[in-house]
Order: sequence, then structure tokens, then C-alpha cells
Amino acid sequence: MEKRIYPQPIESISSPLPFPRQSFTDAGKAVAALQALYDRNTAFLREAFASLAAGADTNVRFRAFYPEVGVTTTSYSQVDSRQAYGHMPTPGHFSTTITRPDLFQSYLTEQLKLIMRNHGGPVTVSESTTPIPLHFAFLEGTHVDGAAADRIQRPIRDLFDVPDLDGTDDHIANGTFEIMPGESRPLAPFTAQRIDYSLHRLAHYTATTPHHFQNFVLFTNYQFYIDEFVVLARDLMAKGGGGYTEFVEPGGVVTKAGDTAPSEGTPAARLPQMPAYHLKKPGHAGITMVNIGVGPSNAKTITDHIAVLRPHAWLMLGHCAGLRNTQALGDYVLAHAYVREDHVLDDDLPVWIPIPPLAEVQVALQEAVAEVTGLSGYDLKRIMRTGTVATIDNRNWELRDQRGPVQRLSQSRAIALDMESATIAANGFRFRVPYGTLLCVSDKPLHGELKLPGMATEFYKRQVAQHLTIGIRALEKLAEMPNERLHSRKLRSFAETAFQ
Repeated sequence: MEKRIYPQPIESISSPLPFPRQSFTDAGKAVAALQALYDRNTAFLREAFASLAAGADTNVRFRAFYPEVGVTTTSYSQVDSRQAYGHMPTPGHFSTTITRPDLFQSYLTEQLKLIMRNHGGPVTVSESTTPIPLHFAFLEGTHVDGAAADRIQRPIRDLFDVPDLDGTDDHIANGTFEIMPGESRPLAPFTAQRIDYSLHRLAHYTATTPHHFQNFVLFTNYQFYIDEFVVLARDLMAKGGGGYTEFVEPGGVVTKAGDTAPSEGTPAARLPQMPAYHLKKPGHAGITMVNIGVGPSNAKTITDHIAVLRPHAWLMLGHCAGLRNTQALGDYVLAHAYVREDHVLDDDLPVWIPIPPLAEVQVALQEAVAEVTGLSGYDLKRIMRTGTVATIDNRNWELRDQRGPVQRLSQSRAIALDMESATIAANGFRFRVPYGTLLCVSDKPLHGELKLPGMATEFYKRQVAQHLTIGIRALEKLAEMPNERLHSRKLRSFAETAFQ
């Protein structure tokens, strides 16, 4: 019988030198310290992996930790109650682990400035007790040759920390996080490892890296809208940008303002599952558009991941089934309520939780429709209806007994039906991202009014350009608002994190 040789137990752990806790009264310096600590610890893991791949001793385990930022308050004194974030509700110690300070520099600086201003005390920067998984230590865009891992004699999990699903949940955002005795309270809605997980998923699903994503996001369920967005964005770049600095397509293809052709990047060999396109402005103030495809599962997946970037707003632009006989193909539907039969969020956000309309978003969308169509007041009602949108998870619901669904739709006063809008709005509510929906009626299945062959092409040519222009104009209106107005208190629960 062949004698098995078992590896010797690993008894030593190699880590960077301990990082002393530091206190800061300047937000910029605090973020710089977070960056330096993050860079040091991730570089340590990358160098350890490289040395093992080159044949170094495999009887040592390597470990480095995420940076942590914390703040302690001792008073119940009330801060400016008009603000939705930037303050802690009760005395105590609050902290969060931090990843990618380079990507979140502006965000972190703003959040820490608000906390210092509202509570008058310093913040601390230290090492957390949460290990950085090796997978998340590599630089953005790094390709690891499989042969390098094969040269390491032990399993990677013996030598490095790997992603831990226990640390990538949404308990904080869902409001179900339970604080253990002696544990600090959460300062931010997402932990570092949860953010890293989503950053890697975003690159996978969209074929663009997270640093290209903008703070104002359009979702669509039709490639027609993406095609129109690409034409519009390229035309803008050729004309000088109009305030936008560059346009990024899947594969990292970049066209800069003033150029008529891309100056860098290679087009993706094939489009990913949910391709993203970015019309960029300084400070991430531009527009990202994502074709999420069809269905609530895709809608939840992409919003789960984009939410960690803390965008300022997202809107759904797509097609829907009109449910009223008075509607015509091409009419717009501005959602102010949702019937949620998508089911993908039932465990995270029960259906008894209402998803309210957000006045700032509703007004921006209605004003954009009026400006682009040239209609206003009573005339605007001829092409746009405000009401309840129902979202379902069965595209072929018409093939079943219709009495049940139709009765529910009628009782809910629904005026439109689709498969994504309620999911996107509900996840916006769950993650405190302002949301809205403007749909276009593309058929009326309850009334036997379907597009005939040839009609579909003409319909899309006529409506998509106008619909997209409305969505872009609405986001530009939202971008003009102060953050404290757009991120209103309506989305905040009893015990909120201080970070937006």
C-alpha cells in the first residue's frame, strides 16, 4: 500500500507589524491613514503569495487585517434633525471595517467630516480583527495565472484567509444586526468584506471596473436603450462632452471628450450578463446605464452590488404591459406604488413593508417628461399616467388561469405590469438609495393589443430615444440637488448607521 505523506501542521502566522491606533480631527488625514494601512496590508498578502508561487516555505500562514475607523460619543445631545445621516443616534462606540479607500476617498472624507462636525470629537484609525481574504488583496484588474497557484504545495486555504460568507451578509442594511455584549455598533451599512465581494461581482457581471461607476444610475431591460445611450454618449464626446469627460464601454473602452473614437481599452469579446456603460463626470457625478436583462433575479443581483458604491439615485427605464383600456402604446407610466410579486426579496424585505414614492424623484421625472415632450398640465395626462406598477416573476402569466392575477391587479389599482421595477425600487428602499420608475407601455395583453410584425421596430425607433432623454434629464435634475435634500429622512429606520 502506498504510504501517505501528510503536511506538517502550520504553527506560525506571519503578519505585518502591529499598527498603533491613531486619532484624527481632520477627515482627510484620517482617510490617508486608512489608505496607507490598507496598501501596506494588501501588499503584504500579494508579496507572500508571489513568494510562495516562487517556491518559498509553505509552513507559515499569512494574515493581514482590514483597516477600521471608529468614533465614540458620550452624549445624547441632539444634532441637526434635518439631516438624514452623518450622526449617531445614541452614545457608544461605533466602527466599521474599510476597504478600497482609493475608490471611496470622497465618500469617506464626506462622511467623517459630517461626524466630526456633528459630534465635535475625533475619529480613530486602527487595524480591525477581520482578516483580508487573499482574493480581495489583488489590485483591480489583476490576472492571476493558475500555474502560480499550482506551484504552491498546500491548499490556498491553509496559507491565507479566504472569503467568509458569514461576513458578507446584509444584516446591517436589513436592520436585523444583533449587537453582542462589548461589541461596537455599526458605523456603515456594509462591512469591508461585503463591499469587496460586490466589487468583484460588479466587474464580472458588467465587464467594467467599479471605479468607472457613476453616482446616478439608469437600469433598463432592453438593449434598444443601451444602443441609443451609446449613440448619444459618443455624439456628446465628439462635440466636446457637454460637461461629461469621457464615455466608458464594456472592456474598458474609453472615449474622451473631444474625441471621435476610443483612445484606450479593448472591446469585450462578448457582452457580459449585464453590461454597463458610463458617461462620466468629475466626482462620479455622471450617469451609468446597465442593461439588466429580464426578470427580478437580475434586478436584485445588480442592485445588491451597485448599492455598496453608495450611489445618489437609480431609476428604472423599461417597457411594461399597460393594464388600462384607456392607455395607448407609447404612453408613459410614472410609478408611485408597487405590487411586489417578484418574491426575490421576501426574506430581506417582507411584502408588508410599503415602498413609498420619493417626492424629489417623482417631481424630477414628471418635469423631465414635460420638458422633453413639450406637454404640461392637463395635456401631459394624455401621454403619462401615475399609478401602481405590479412586478411579477412569471413572464408567461397570461398562460395560466387569469382570474386570480387579474383580480389582484384590479384591486391594487395597478396600471402597468413588468418584471423588474418593484425589485429595483424595493432594493433602493432597503439600501437607502433614492429610486424611481418611468415605464413605457409596449403592449396591452388584457385587451388583445399586441405589436404586429414590423410595428415593434417602428415603435422602438420612435419611443426609445425620447424615453432615454427623459431619464437622463431626470437624473441631471437630481444631480443638481444638494445631497442632504436627495438623501432624505424617508429612507432611514429607527437606529441608522452614521454613514449614508
